[in-house]
Amino acid sequence: MGFVFAGDTPPATKRSFVSRRIVIAYWLIPTDPARSYFQSVISDLAERYNAPEFEPHVTAHAGVDCTDTVDEVLSKAAQGCERIALQVLDVGSSSEFTKTLFVQFAVTTQLQRLNQSIRNAGQNSSHYQLNPHLSLLYKTISIQDRRLLTHSIDVPFPEITFNSLKAVRCVSPTQSRADVEAWRVVAEKALNT
Repeated sequence: MGFVFAGDTPPATKRSFVSRRIVIAYWLIPTDPARSYFQSVISDLAERYNAPEFEPHVTAHAGVDCTDTVDEVLSKAAQGCERIALQVLDVGSSSEFTKTLFVQFAVTTQLQRLNQSIRNAGQNSSHYQLNPHLSLLYKTISIQDRRLLTHSIDVPFPEITFNSLKAVRCVSPTQSRADVEAWRVVAEKALNT
């Protein structure tokens, strides 16, 4: 498994140019045993680094805040969509708050179809770029610490299966613990098995 070090521009530089807004993020949720494994890693890192805890997920899309129609969007997107299996590529890190430490996945046709299905169902023209990863830590830490953490994580699964979708109301971009703690799940839908 390879390692990725990206985006070592100081986060403060990025924040000054980014407008923030409320969005709906559409998360893929992994099945067990991967879900339990990732939740354990996230919880351990959150405790060690005084960082926020969160549910393991891969964002399939993020777009306009359509809380009133999100159930319909999830139903349409999940219709005919079976469980999604994603190949683990590597463990990476960056100076971006939401990608401090993450597991990178390969893009699949099925994931691209789901992303497009969510866009179509929500009549959403956001500029979200699909980049499948599962974050393990949200915290600003040194590049040395990120490198040490990247080398310390050994994902025991070559592929992860995802079996449900959640719609989460959140601020974008997420830049702090308070932002993470303000996330709210507004809908959930199982994918076909």
